[in-house]
Amino acid sequence: MPGLVSWSLSAPEMIVSLLAGYLCGSIPFGLILTRMAGLGDVRAIGSGNIGATNVLRTGNKKLAALTLLADALKGTVAVVAARYLLGMEAALIAGLGAFLGHLYPVWLKFKGGKGVATYLGVLLGLAPLIVLVFAAVWLGMAKLFRYSSLAALAAAVAVPIALYLYGRPEVAGLFAVMSLITILKHHQNISRLLSGTEGRIGDKG
Repeated sequence: MPGLVSWSLSAPEMIVSLLAGYLCGSIPFGLILTRMAGLGDVRAIGSGNIGATNVLRTGNKKLAALTLLADALKGTVAVVAARYLLGMEAALIAGLGAFLGHLYPVWLKFKGGKGVATYLGVLLGLAPLIVLVFAAVWLGMAKLFRYSSLAALAAAVAVPIALYLYGRPEVAGLFAVMSLITILKHHQNISRLLSGTEGRIGDKG
């Protein structure tokens, strides 16, 4: 992983950090919450995604907000717990694990969400002030264009740069990897943006 961390964790500690983060991140809150609310399987509507943007397409804004919060906090919890128990190195690995867990949850045959909320939660746990950069870019792009995917992509580009300029190269390295994965996971959204067929924020169906 890029960065200036001097790795001192043992291999078992790295594996445990990664797996613990993965299991935390793989909890599909969007699916769980919509089913608990009697709204069925969120994967059957809109983009088929389990994230907050697709939950919003159910018309339940509060449930979408709760999904966003839960998906973010699972990244934060993974990072904070790992840092408390094993240090910063473990926190970085657990953060990556949580992000990958949301993208590829074992419980859903490795078909998860786009990871933006969990990405944000990991960022909150590792560099809270840079969350403001993410939020400013996301909100600005969302307000201008009303495309959640475009806002997320712009924020994902901005975050590693901001982290590096902020003097956190080790965290910037992690987020450079996570941002690249985020962009790759949004390849269908990018195609739809280019063709003008991408759904806007607030659209149903």
